[in-house]
Amino acid sequence: MSQRSLISDSELQRRPVLYRVVLTVLALLFVALFVFPLYWMVTGAVKTPVELAQPVPTLVPHSWHPETYVDAWRKLDIGRYLFNTAFYAIGGWLFQLTVDVAAAYALSKLRPRFGNLVLGGMLASLMLPAAALLVPSYLTVADVPLLHVNLLNTPWALWLPGAANAFNIYVLKRFFDQIPDELLDSAGIDGAGRLRMLWHVVLPLSRPVLAVVSIFAIIGAWKDFLWPLLVLQDPSTQTVSVALSRLAFNGYVTPNEMFAGLAIASIPMVVVFAVFQRSILSGLSAGALKG
Repeated sequence: MSQRSLISDSELQRRPVLYRVVLTVLALLFVALFVFPLYWMVTGAVKTPVELAQPVPTLVPHSWHPETYVDAWRKLDIGRYLFNTAFYAIGGWLFQLTVDVAAAYALSKLRPRFGNLVLGGMLASLMLPAAALLVPSYLTVADVPLLHVNLLNTPWALWLPGAANAFNIYVLKRFFDQIPDELLDSAGIDGAGRLRMLWHVVLPLSRPVLAVVSIFAIIGAWKDFLWPLLVLQDPSTQTVSVALSRLAFNGYVTPNEMFAGLAIASIPMVVVFAVFQRSILSGLSAGALKG
């Protein structure tokens, strides 16, 4: 079955050169839009503060000072904040994957009573803006109901509120729905329990979507700024984005050192995306509906 696009095959055959030119121009335009901010950040770090303050910006630095990256690493103590961020991201990924997989498996295969109502409530929460949940979430971690424990300035303030992600639960459930029930029935005949079915049947077949959810969870935890800014007020516990914002606001660093700090902080996620981009695309397409 042939695939249809915005331009018909006959039109492509009549004007192949025009099509390739337009495609090349659009591709270069999108690449420039995404790459230019990274280029501006990396080159801004090697400029002098005087050059950065000029009214007319320079695309190519007049003088190169790569030692700014070393100065920023030492002066801003980026290593400690990167460790904090990685610790929060890995812990949040473990909590989020555990809760989301369990919820999606229950809704998809165990089919509890009022499961559709629960799923509808989860999806309805996606309609709410994130800013609307900041105040109740902050009050909850500042004084946990029933326990009356203050979780501020602790990793639990980041891990627990983000453990249940409605979007990830929906994506996982849609993927689990495509796993034939006959496989689980066969495992049940062999004496496997519900947890063993999940561990030995469902999860091995769900590696593509698990990779996607994992990458999204880690990237989301790494780039999150507003919530860590609210709950991590102790400088020693802050993430790299919050720490750089605090140092820039206090005027502790020069603009080129701040550019260098931002460039260093973005390297881990750029590497993650470059390494796992194939897994991201294959995982997103794995759960797509077939027409």
